Parts: sequence; structure tokens; C-alpha cells
Amino acid sequence: QVQLVESGGGLVQPGGSLRLSCVVSGFTTGAYTVGWFRQAPGKGREFVSCITWIVGDTHYADSVKGRFTISRESAKGMVYLEMNGLKAEDTAVYYCAAGRNGGSSLSLNYDYWARGTQVTVSS
Repeated sequence: QVQLVESGGGLVQPGGSLRLSCVVSGFTTGAYTVGWFRQAPGKGREFVSCITWIVGDTHYADSVKGRFTISRESAKGMVYLEMNGLKAEDTAVYYCAAGRNGGSSLSLNYDYWARGTQVTVSS
């Protein structure tokens, strides 16, 4: 049974940093992708970043390129999203998700989702 558990959300001032963590368990092989999505109030779910587990290829939304970094720690089954230079428009619930999709930015290609963690950027 695949499970994902996030941690690390919170309140931060504009320009600040946060690191989100996601523990992934239950995959029997390594051929999957872990992605981060977010959903702001009144808006649809938006792709943020993803990483393929075996090769470590990464992809980013244009809105976060140069500010956010995704990484993985294979031995621990962990994926991290380091967020720097946070802006008010980054405020959202952030979701960790996993699926066998070769690095997709489409939420429909992810089969497993964590519950979400709130990130609020405000002074």
C-alpha cells in the first residue's frame, strides 16, 4: 500500500524560506515520480515540481524556477521541496503526490496523494 506523509508547512514572511518533506512508502519498484502541487483558495490545483525516483530528473513550474528546489533522499524514501524567496502568491495548500508517469506535470497522472500542508506567506 503506497502512502505519502508531508510535513513542514507554516507561516513565513515574504522573502523567507521553508522546506517541505514527504515520506513515500509502499512502492515495490523505483520507477515512479514524486511531485508537488499546490492549491490556493478559489483556484485549481497547480503543478509546482517533480522528480523521477531512479534518475532524479527534475521539472519546475515557471513560477517557481530559481526559487524552489526539489530533491530526494532515496535511502530514506524522502522527497524535499526547498522554497526560498517566498512570495504572497505562493500561499496555498501544498500536496505531495506519486505516480508512475515519467515526470509528468499533470495531476491526473498521479495516483497517490498526501493530505496537504498549508503554506502561508504573509507579513
